[in-house]
Amino acid sequence: MAHEFSGSAVIDRPINQVFDFLADGTNDPKFSPRVQQIRQTTDGPPGVGTVFESTVKDAGMTTRRQFELTQFHAPTKIRWTERSKNMVTVPDGGYDLEPVSDNETKITIHNVFEGHGFGKLVVGFAARAAVKDAPAFAQRIKSAVESSTPADGDGPAPAAPASDAPPAPASDAPPAPASDEPEPPAPQAGS
Repeated sequence: MAHEFSGSAVIDRPINQVFDFLADGTNDPKFSPRVQQIRQTTDGPPGVGTVFESTVKDAGMTTRRQFELTQFHAPTKIRWTERSKNMVTVPDGGYDLEPVSDNETKITIHNVFEGHGFGKLVVGFAARAAVKDAPAFAQRIKSAVESSTPADGDGPAPAAPASDAPPAPASDAPPAPASDEPEPPAPQAGS
């Protein structure tokens, strides 16, 4: 049985800037702190068939992930599927973008989780945590795009203000379970 989550946010950037930021899967660590490393393993600009390979850490477990872009419709739609074999995978994930105005874009991220082996027992916990955190995950994407892309299209993005608050938890990854069981990683977009 597959489980899914989605979350949306309005980003204060034009749709083309948002699409370009998200199409570059190497930006994932900017909004997904669970991603330790990521690289594009195929040549050329992102498009259908582009593969990103990442190393992620969830609940103390480090795993390798491989995602392939399966649909690429600039500037409104990106889809991927996970090619790696892990306890919990994402057979279908993606971004939908729609312009709200010339300078605002609504993004919706969604992932479908599927458990394999032991992962079938824990995928529900991962999905519930992802559903609960989906709005915060979408807000982290918003913050990453806005702090990484210029507001007016020319010049560097303004630096984010310093904060004394502790960093937000990696909410695209489910919180560690109360038991000593390892928790499956929750896949992130594009990695």
